[in-house]
Amino acid sequence: MYLTIITTGNIPGARADIGAYAPGAVLHSIAYAVLAALWFAGSAGSPLARAGKAVLAVAVMGACDEFIQSFFPYRGADVRDWAVDVAAAVVASTVLARLAARTTVDTTY
Repeated sequence: MYLTIITTGNIPGARADIGAYAPGAVLHSIAYAVLAALWFAGSAGSPLARAGKAVLAVAVMGACDEFIQSFFPYRGADVRDWAVDVAAAVVASTVLARLAARTTVDTTY
């Protein structure tokens, strides 16, 4: 999914075309919240550890996305986009961690 985000986001004109349907912050929020959810679901450990891993992974992926965009003349790197990516990951991971903690049964007696 990350490769799809990177690839489609850097096709000339694609960002402008999809921007007619949703602003960039919304697109970043949805994309990186989904990536965080996937990372959370694929991680092992306590809900808090899984949430932390997901947020860190999204922070790195978002930074790499912005770095790649800096090489394209019709795109640009923006730290605000990265901040939206991380914020979306924090929100998604927090919700998932809380849900996972509520459904975890303590079997120690």
